[in-house]
Amino acid sequence: MIRTCRPSDLDTLREITIICFDGTSIDQRIENAFGRIGETDWRWRKASHIDADVRANPEGIFVYEESGTVIGYITTRIDPDTRIGSIPNLAVLPQHQGKGIGKALMAAALDYFETSGMVLARIETLEQNKIGTVFYPRTGFREIARQIHYAMPLKNRKL
Repeated sequence: MIRTCRPSDLDTLREITIICFDGTSIDQRIENAFGRIGETDWRWRKASHIDADVRANPEGIFVYEESGTVIGYITTRIDPDTRIGSIPNLAVLPQHQGKGIGKALMAAALDYFETSGMVLARIETLEQNKIGTVFYPRTGFREIARQIHYAMPLKNRKL
């Protein structure tokens, strides 16, 4: 069953985020290259994206619940000026993937965009996210551009 996210779901969404983005998080890749940055690790930083999504658009976060347990979610943001809806995060626990849950969550987000007056939906993923690079085109998204992320420690920099 898909429903709107409740405040009581947030810890679960953070946990799902950490599980599902292990191996595909930019912050994790930075940490792997340069070591831990600051007082928090990549898991904390990636999970904090859920908090930002809730602050930005709480009515546009949908969860998939099975037998009273949240096993996946999708977050959205809408821009009434550009009429573009964005999907910052989509995750389904690995043991529940391949059952149509991601597709159902995507449909809920796209329906939400349409009823909110959006005319275009956008989502982005990293090349190493093999699930996203296959799933998004299958659901109708077209690749528009590629972006490269760079990082460097500020200590001992060349400039």
